Amino acid sequence: MITIQEAKTKKEMKKFIMFPFELYKNDKTWVPPLIFDEWNTFNPKKNPSFEFCEAAFFIALKENKVVGRIAAIINHKANEAWNEKRTRFGWIAFIDNPEVSKALLNTAEKWGAEKGMKGIHGPLGFTDLDPEGMQVEGFENNATITSAHNYPYFPVHMELHGFRKSVDWVQYKFNASQPIPEKVGRINKLIAQKYKVNTVVPKTKKDALKYVPGFFKGVNEGFKNLYGYSQLSDKQIKYYTDAYFGFARPELLCFLTDENDEVVGFGICFPSLSKAFQKAKGRLFPFGFIHILKALRNYDEIDLYFNGVVPEWQNKGIHSLYYVSMNEVAIARGVKWAYSTGQLETNVNAVGIWDNYDKQPLFRTRCYIKD
Repeated sequence: MITIQEAKTKKEMKKFIMFPFELYKNDKTWVPPLIFDEWNTFNPKKNPSFEFCEAAFFIALKENKVVGRIAAIINHKANEAWNEKRTRFGWIAFIDNPEVSKALLNTAEKWGAEKGMKGIHGPLGFTDLDPEGMQVEGFENNATITSAHNYPYFPVHMELHGFRKSVDWVQYKFNASQPIPEKVGRINKLIAQKYKVNTVVPKTKKDALKYVPGFFKGVNEGFKNLYGYSQLSDKQIKYYTDAYFGFARPELLCFLTDENDEVVGFGICFPSLSKAFQKAKGRLFPFGFIHILKALRNYDEIDLYFNGVVPEWQNKGIHSLYYVSMNEVAIARGVKWAYSTGQLETNVNAVGIWDNYDKQPLFRTRCYIKD
């Protein structure tokens, strides 16, 4: 018999957070999250998203053993922006038992319905900067820190329980040091001259922080029409600035600026920490931080975290400028591979730029929906 328990106490939340470590313990491709990051994400006192979100966390039990988990979230800001009444589900994981997955999904759906929601979709987090999507392709590839990861039976269960595809995200793997296409280099010079756009690669973290507010402003403006996006508040911007840019490598940050030194585009990369996180096994101490520090200092793989252009500068081709800049840095530093984050397959402007580069499909992840 399957029972569902809402995780409210610290002991219950520990079970919620630690379940994937048990589920994927024999999976060599899984990249575990940092446990303290999970605690902060789910803590209303730490995560500013709770100012406009409410959430509940559920664990599934069978014979007093945890066999699944799910987070149910209502992002009121996103629902208002998209004129919807939907519950989000996220951080879902379960054993290969349809009774377990059905109980979890039904519980999240019922929780939202009792609060007036008319449907449910996910996996989604509080914001776009949280994990989103369920892996449906690329199971033969090793996971990355920016990719969703689950077993192949997960999407089978979703369809069995009446969920359908809402949107897909795609990710690619690139030879990071491949030569810059001559055509792209030639066109970029013309674009920079025509629109008077500067390409800024900071030399220090202090230099980078000067452009971070403009970067987040660009994220809010440039991503606002992407699926499920909700505007980041000032507190969230500070939260993510501390979370991301505290360990950023300046040479992997690229900002496009106009004549007034205002950010109009950006390409943000980080050293790949996937292997370091695997070695850390979710813990910074006693030795996990050593693996992460080594990966930050000496890297030959990078993750392409954020890239975009503010709306009034879109359709001018300036996004090619930061791609070439990142390409040049990769060549100079001997980076072998680059991994893109999930990009909506319908976002043709973002996905289309990769047509100029040799690439190979890495993952496809999916957001499911049920009314």
